[in-house]
Amino acid sequence: MNIALLGASGYIGSALRAEALARGHAVTALVGRPERIPAAPNLTARRADVLDADGLAQLLRGHDAVLSAFSGHAQDDVRGYYMQGMRGILAAVRTSGVPRLLVVGGAGSLEVAPGKQVVDGPDFPAQWKASAEGARDALNLLRDTPDIDWTMLSPAAMISPGQRTGVFRLGGDQLLVDANGKSAISVEDYAVAMLDELAQPMHGRARFTLAY
Repeated sequence: MNIALLGASGYIGSALRAEALARGHAVTALVGRPERIPAAPNLTARRADVLDADGLAQLLRGHDAVLSAFSGHAQDDVRGYYMQGMRGILAAVRTSGVPRLLVVGGAGSLEVAPGKQVVDGPDFPAQWKASAEGARDALNLLRDTPDIDWTMLSPAAMISPGQRTGVFRLGGDQLLVDANGKSAISVEDYAVAMLDELAQPMHGRARFTLAY
């Protein structure tokens, strides 16, 4: 496929870029600083601004899918910037006519009990709260967007560098934990699950999650 990847130089975006290229896809890396993207076959880097919906739409045209690893965690107003960016991305996807949008979500909006989400727990780290709330806002925005074929993948509570095993469990809106109460996934396996969803859609207009 011909994939447009937003945030391709970031933590999760870099893993998505590597997995997509390894599978033989053509990837257009859309980032603020394209010079940071190492050259590779089937990879093109372009400067993009998610707040410029018209300009972004021009860059998206002709792609088979958009993968968004955009986040606002480096901004002062993380939550507000996240929502501004997501609105820009949705507008650009709509204008461009690209048929699918896959979005990197957060674990904070997953449920640990009926009506109780991870981000609202008393032990949730304060430094990540605004980012988690922004990701939750983005999920609600997507759920109110019926004219775009979107999917959001929320990681386990802990996502870190590790191995690409291809072996993990999938779930819906509930946080997945193992027998010891641990919720974890490698960034490499997260990328596997996202590209699997691109290849064989199973969660159209829905959010899903994964963990070991």
